[in-house]
Amino acid sequence: MHPTLNHLIQLQELTLIREEQKLARQGAHLEKLDASIDKMTSNLPDDVRLMFNKLRKKDKNAVVLISEGTCSGCGMQLPRSLVQQVRMGEQIQSCPNCARYLYVLDDVARNIRKQPGRFESRKPGISRFSAEALMVPMMDVKNGEDAIRLLAQKMASEKFVDNPDFLVEEAVRREAICPTTVDFGLAFPHVRWVEGGGLTLAVGTSKDGFVYNGAKAGEATNIVFFMVIPTAASAFYLKLLAGLTESFVDEGARIALLECDTPAKMWKALLKSTRKAVK
Repeated sequence: MHPTLNHLIQLQELTLIREEQKLARQGAHLEKLDASIDKMTSNLPDDVRLMFNKLRKKDKNAVVLISEGTCSGCGMQLPRSLVQQVRMGEQIQSCPNCARYLYVLDDVARNIRKQPGRFESRKPGISRFSAEALMVPMMDVKNGEDAIRLLAQKMASEKFVDNPDFLVEEAVRREAICPTTVDFGLAFPHVRWVEGGGLTLAVGTSKDGFVYNGAKAGEATNIVFFMVIPTAASAFYLKLLAGLTESFVDEGARIALLECDTPAKMWKALLKSTRKAVK
């Protein structure tokens, strides 16, 4: 991968993390993230910096994955010669349609969840992103990585995604940059750049709690919301994050979810708690 492209991907990740932290009401990290973003932006070549900032004003994803020969930002089928140039990495390349910067990954996960047909009605609220089959009550885990692995494997076993090992690796890498734990015992680990399908959410609970990697000393994590996010669903992800945070700052909602001992009860509690905040 071209060094400048790698720099852009890391910079974009930081800007998205900043947005997450703001929506999750975690202001303590914002100053540090702002400093890192400013420094990385200033180190870009002038022409790349100008274009990156221009693209970011239109969409949060200025650097996107090539998925099955198409730009995952706008969906345009790319010339094979361009895809090959991106793979070679001698220069950074842009989509001829939307101008986003392009990159490829040889090993990714695919969302294989069956999507609604053209004439099927859209499911409401949290049902758009999750299902009873993805509820894991009373997890027996020791740390955040254990929880991520359990939920990723659950997604795979229920035929929502493939390649759970990739999901775990990427989620743990993302946690190392800035932990996704927030107040009230909540954590929101996630993986971007999953190919195809829509945003998918699995939820796990631990009534006694466990020590999540990167959490504040003495704070236990009780509820983990694990998400896989295709490029096209990035806007939905931020809205979903805000809605889940709004729903579960309420102690009653957290207690109701933690008391559930079956996926069916947990799904019912999740639907009830999020019906106003997740549309």
